[in-house]
Amino acid sequence: AGRAKRLLLSQLFQPLNLQGEAGGDGRAAEPTCRSQKLMLQAGLIYPSSPGCYSYMPPTVRAMEKLIKVMDQEMQAVGGQKLNMPSLGSAELWRASGRWDQMGPELFRLVDRHGKGYCLGPTHEEVVTALVAAQSNLSYKQLPLRLYQVTRKFRDEPKPRFGLLRSREFYMKDMYTFDTSEEAARQTYDLVCNAYHSLFDRLGLSFVKVRAATGSIGGTVSHEFQLPADVGEDRLMLCPDGHFAANVETLNGEQMSCPTCGEKLTQTRGIEVGHTFYLGTKYSSVFNAVFYSPENKPQLAEMGCYGLGVTRILAASIEVLSTEDSIRWPSLITPYQLCFIPPKKGSKEEEGATLLERVYDDLAEALPHLASDSVLDDRTQLTIGKRLKDAHKLGYPYVVVAGKRVCEDPPVFEVWNQNAGEVLFLTKEGVIELLSKVQVP
Repeated sequence: AGRAKRLLLSQLFQPLNLQGEAGGDGRAAEPTCRSQKLMLQAGLIYPSSPGCYSYMPPTVRAMEKLIKVMDQEMQAVGGQKLNMPSLGSAELWRASGRWDQMGPELFRLVDRHGKGYCLGPTHEEVVTALVAAQSNLSYKQLPLRLYQVTRKFRDEPKPRFGLLRSREFYMKDMYTFDTSEEAARQTYDLVCNAYHSLFDRLGLSFVKVRAATGSIGGTVSHEFQLPADVGEDRLMLCPDGHFAANVETLNGEQMSCPTCGEKLTQTRGIEVGHTFYLGTKYSSVFNAVFYSPENKPQLAEMGCYGLGVTRILAASIEVLSTEDSIRWPSLITPYQLCFIPPKKGSKEEEGATLLERVYDDLAEALPHLASDSVLDDRTQLTIGKRLKDAHKLGYPYVVVAGKRVCEDPPVFEVWNQNAGEVLFLTKEGVIELLSKVQVP
């Protein structure tokens, strides 16, 4: 009675177009990259207007898992989650000087009373004004580490590569307030280490590079980059790992490592995270002060830290996938498991009930995987055809009721996609194998 309802592939809102050309986004002139092509074919995203996409249910699942992992890492360093409005008042942005500085990248609008607003690409102004409004903040309440995960907006002149460069995207942004420069730099190292841990858990190899501070400002800045051919950033790396920088921070002649003198190698990367030590750039504008032990008002020392949520999703598909098959970081794959019953009318057809029993028993034995399983009920198709689709969609595990399902006890064919191996297991063996699977 209390069984989890089985999720049937035929009812999943994921318009598959695995045969062919990227569906729906057929503007031939637009350059595509691997992740964009795969995400369109797999029905993971659907274009709505240039640089804006609908994220389909499997993508939202992956995104929610990724945000959970981010929450764990941010809360481990004392982060408190809040949520600030996307609509930011022009007055705040004028006060910091960025209303003019950001130029046409800022989506601007005017309300019915003639007041100006922008859709926030980032929230330094809003958060600093928020903290400044707490008029009797004591040094005992610092460090303050506030973060959110919200939609951000940037009026990209040429949105491209799907979720890698879009106009509307999700970002995790953290803003920190410390009592001194020294404390702020400790916070900086702490958050950089949390980013380190995040990418390690996702199994993504990244480089942390020196970066320009750009429109956000401050004096120290690093980018977290995933090396990829399609990346828009050019990076210079020391082969022995002593030095890494974005080309934009170097003067033309620097070609060798300042530590060991080795020739720097060039590679391309996709920026997935960015950290800034801001000092008092914003706190001085908005008068964000705390009271010292001597009860004197002092400006808070700030840092800000961004992670692109939707960009990490696309970038991880970009770097892990093959030309025609999606591979996700296993921790955040939308569904861990796909079950493939026999073809209708085949001599193994009785195996369908046995496979459904494995589905149900698994959901009971490993409740954390109950919502992570999909049953490919398109039984008019051969097992081979559905297995090929499952491979393209990148389920880490595929459980098939094949030829040996009629043995006693029944034996299932289990594909471990990431390891590239096939195992033949009884129902108990399947449950045992999957008990090791982690979900955030």
